[in-house]
Amino acid sequence: MFDPSFTSTKHTFVCDPDECDTLVEITTSDKFGFPSGWIHNTCPCGRQMSLISSTIENNPTIERQQPMESTTTVPETYNANLLVTYKKIENGETSFPVIKVNDLEWTLEQARRTDTRANNLQSTINKIIDCLTEDHWFNPNTELSDVLEELCEILNHNPVKTVAWEASITVRGEVEVPLAEFEDFDMDSHISENLTIDSYDGNTTIDTYDVDYVTER
Repeated sequence: MFDPSFTSTKHTFVCDPDECDTLVEITTSDKFGFPSGWIHNTCPCGRQMSLISSTIENNPTIERQQPMESTTTVPETYNANLLVTYKKIENGETSFPVIKVNDLEWTLEQARRTDTRANNLQSTINKIIDCLTEDHWFNPNTELSDVLEELCEILNHNPVKTVAWEASITVRGEVEVPLAEFEDFDMDSHISENLTIDSYDGNTTIDTYDVDYVTER
């Protein structure tokens, strides 16, 4: 595949100026980053051309071959807003509802997802049933902790315990106050109204916090 970072060599050839005025430029590369060596070129008139220059170039202008994208052609007969009638059997009752094609597509997609989820759940149930044997979980030598660990692994579940905590935090900072408002500025109210405490850890929550003491340094 074409690599835009490879180096190339541009060769310029001319024929005998007294007999032919042909000028030919050839750009070559091995696509591995090495400039091409010296090459020969024969003029259309049959004479051996003279090499007058060789220039090493980076990123030559070459059309990159793009991989062909796989596209699906929409049939001319397709109409997402077309009304269609289909047969529906529910609780033993048969009906023939009328629905738009795009709504029917959404219903079918939801049904496929439900079917996939049902298959995955059935697979999980089967794994649990396979463990409910005399040789496995019902074995007297099997530890309860081993059963719970294997069950959590089958269910892809990680049990957690919630731990309540309390902490004291010392915060230092600065605030810019207009000189005209400095005499009436209430530092305690300002900090209480504007200071917030949060957690960047999704497993840690901040229920409440209070600003108990504010002083100027």
